[in-house]
Amino acid sequence: MKRKAIVIGSGFAGLSAATNLTKKGFDVIILEKNDQPGGRARSFFVDGYTFDMGPSWYWMPDVFEKYFEQFGKKVSDYYDLVRLDPSYRVYFDKDDALDLEADLSKLASQFENIEKGSGKKLLEFLEDAAYKYQVGINDLVYKPGRSITEYVDTRVLKGLLQLNILRSMRKHVSKSFTNSKLIKLMEFPILFLGGTPSNTPALYSLMNYADMALGTWYPIGGMHQIVKAMVSLAEENGVEIKLGHNVKSIKVSNGKAVSVSTDKGDFEADVIVGAADYHHVEQNLLPKEHRQYSEKYWKSRKMAPSSLLFYLGVNKRVENIKHHTLFFDENFDEHAAEIYENPQWPSKPLFYVCTPSKTDDSVAPKGCENMFLLMPVAPGLEDNEEIRERYFGIMINRLEQHIGERIKENIVVKKSYAQSNFVDDYNAFRGNAYGLANTLKQTAILKPSMKSNKVENLYYAGQLTVPGPGVPPSIISGHVVAGEIAKDLNIKELV
Repeated sequence: MKRKAIVIGSGFAGLSAATNLTKKGFDVIILEKNDQPGGRARSFFVDGYTFDMGPSWYWMPDVFEKYFEQFGKKVSDYYDLVRLDPSYRVYFDKDDALDLEADLSKLASQFENIEKGSGKKLLEFLEDAAYKYQVGINDLVYKPGRSITEYVDTRVLKGLLQLNILRSMRKHVSKSFTNSKLIKLMEFPILFLGGTPSNTPALYSLMNYADMALGTWYPIGGMHQIVKAMVSLAEENGVEIKLGHNVKSIKVSNGKAVSVSTDKGDFEADVIVGAADYHHVEQNLLPKEHRQYSEKYWKSRKMAPSSLLFYLGVNKRVENIKHHTLFFDENFDEHAAEIYENPQWPSKPLFYVCTPSKTDDSVAPKGCENMFLLMPVAPGLEDNEEIRERYFGIMINRLEQHIGERIKENIVVKKSYAQSNFVDDYNAFRGNAYGLANTLKQTAILKPSMKSNKVENLYYAGQLTVPGPGVPPSIISGHVVAGEIAKDLNIKELV
């Protein structure tokens, strides 16, 4: 008789864990509280507009290909992928915008035009970042983080100095560039990793390689196409996905999880993977005596940002905006400090606008635009309609000022989403959007463990455990946890 596995949550980590477990010979059921799979990558449709609710950047295409290749498939079997060119636009001021070229040689020329000598330095910077990407993604990220001995690896040890783990991203970037615009461009991915450039390891310059060398991509139909692809693959491999099943508790007997109770019945299991919010699974679904971490521990965790989002349907075409547009016309360090060091609603926020209808006619009615505005904010803040509307006014006014065009009166669909929604929909700890911050003190074995030390057959996957926040890391997390389960149970992979 096959072993039974229950996966709680159908986000990227849950779908990945479930499908990988089928390769280990498990019968797998995913229990999902919402009425559609995908977790934060859900979508919704209204009046001809299709909105992705969460992730909008498709970076690290190699991770997606590697995932599907495990099952003899390709990304192109499920969705059409296009590379964006330019990758994105950055507004530094009203009359100062830069469209980043997808071609690396052209991008180097753009840098050179801004700061003499920086074109060559960019290529050298990215060559170094490529090494970090290869070691970081291929060697470090696929490790389960359960023991320090995992990192006693010749390649990693030899490369510790080159990985710049102890140097800050700020120092690393400023060593190559002095122009404030170029520094902003190189540091911007850090804003979503959960730290300021001054306290984030320079190892994460690997994100610059992902951005500028591997490119920014888009799946036609929207980011939810990735979810649909992973659901199709899961079901092809025998995974059963039960939507609308809100898990209420995990029953533990003699140190083992034996069943999961939902609002629609109980499910027995030999192994359970908590791929929903880690804090929620541990603190709310488990009896107190079986929790590995205390609330004091969780309160001491440093979180990556939450987000305030507005989904907008605009009944006309909007000029002077790209698929991805970043607004860096305010002080980067001040906004970062108001997220990480002195948590508060930002005084002069940076923000981001995604307009997928610039690439994809299917996500909006003809002659219209599908837009969403995103402002990163500290998690756990007070969240109400008055606050949301105040920041909507700030963002939309600055957007109109920069592009030189009125939009407000053409908005025919508008929906906001923020901390309280993340809590309601995903049981997100402190309303987080991106998980734990990627600081040195919360890396690898210092993250919440992938395996419970109190419950023998309870495991975790997702953005609050290894490897961390983001779509590719979440997919990797599911892959790694399935491997750890198989290793612990001495199961060989099915051919």
